[in-house]
Amino acid sequence: MESLKGEKEVKCVWVNGAIIVGAGPSGLAVAACLSHHGVPYVILERSDCITSLWQHRTYDRLKLHLPKHFCELPLMPFPHDFPKYPSKNQFISYLNSYASRFNIRPRFNQSVHTAHFDPTSELWVVSTHHFQYISPWLVVATGENAEPVIPSITGINNFHGPILHTSLYKSGSHYKNQRVLVIGCGNSGMEVSFDLCRHNAKPFMVARNTVHVLPREMFGFSTFGIAMALLKWLPIKLVDKLVLALARLMLGDTARYGVRRPKTGPIELKLVTGKTPVLDVGQVAQIRSGNIKVMEGVKEITRTGAKFMDGQEKDFSAIILATGYKSNVPTWLKSCESFTKDGMPKTPFPMGWKGENGLYAVGFTRRGLLGTASDAVQIAKDISDQWMTVKDKSFRNSHIILLKST
Repeated sequence: MESLKGEKEVKCVWVNGAIIVGAGPSGLAVAACLSHHGVPYVILERSDCITSLWQHRTYDRLKLHLPKHFCELPLMPFPHDFPKYPSKNQFISYLNSYASRFNIRPRFNQSVHTAHFDPTSELWVVSTHHFQYISPWLVVATGENAEPVIPSITGINNFHGPILHTSLYKSGSHYKNQRVLVIGCGNSGMEVSFDLCRHNAKPFMVARNTVHVLPREMFGFSTFGIAMALLKWLPIKLVDKLVLALARLMLGDTARYGVRRPKTGPIELKLVTGKTPVLDVGQVAQIRSGNIKVMEGVKEITRTGAKFMDGQEKDFSAIILATGYKSNVPTWLKSCESFTKDGMPKTPFPMGWKGENGLYAVGFTRRGLLGTASDAVQIAKDISDQWMTVKDKSFRNSHIILLKST
């Protein structure tokens, strides 16, 4: 819409409640909890659907890494007939049911360009292409995994074949009988390599960094669940020693196959830095048998393949970047003291959910959906306590008031 002066008209939207940026599991969880307290909100989502990361940026064989009871959102458990580790499609189905149950209707295709706090009015101003949303409360729900990390590797632009990030990878069926370089050895790198094996491709996985590999289950119980139970009674370093002893017994010494472990234990590393251990569902057996070749760091990408730090040089048909994701908060949240330059809350868990001046963060705990659920409950309660103290009842009469275009 253009004005007579050729300038774009922007509609001001007063939100009689909270503005939530992001309609992934984190945004949905906060919305449901706010509804539970009777507090209105608006969710702004840049894509055309809820949980776009899960729907558009995940590979076909993905399953939840943890048992479903660790991955529930507040106020609604998974269906009883779902398996212990729900598939990608089952989880998406759960999220769609969640949104329907709590009547969550995001405003789609609303990419937030900027958000800033106006100290004069003490309100948040959130700008999209044609709208300015205004509210006392802003919930940042874009999470830790908003954008794929694309590393800078010498010579990568010279490679003759396809290069894609795991956010675009769907299935190994496209790589049958091909030699594929997988850069990264976290959960995504391990699982993509495993999937490539299942489709008769030949993956070469780069393990430049150290990583803990644990069995997904020990004695029929979730390894994560066992660790969490032990932490109630034992110090974290002792729990790590027990978990690693059992992992070595079940998986062997992974360093023998080129996958070196960090010096810090897996649970301590997860809680302190957020670095998640790889949960083995068959990858180690494929590495041990030689179906997944583990390589050292890449020195240079060539036209036909790659040169490695140990002097080897190999040809590949394709390269897959299993290099993770990052927060995009610094690109749109302006002049904010609550977030680091990497887009993570400065205040550590468990208090990172609350910032200054009515700002909140959900999905940044590095503790998965369990952390998301915890933060969502806290955020909704805090906003509800403030919202209920507003003396002017007319302030709360309607959800959205469209003001005159400016």
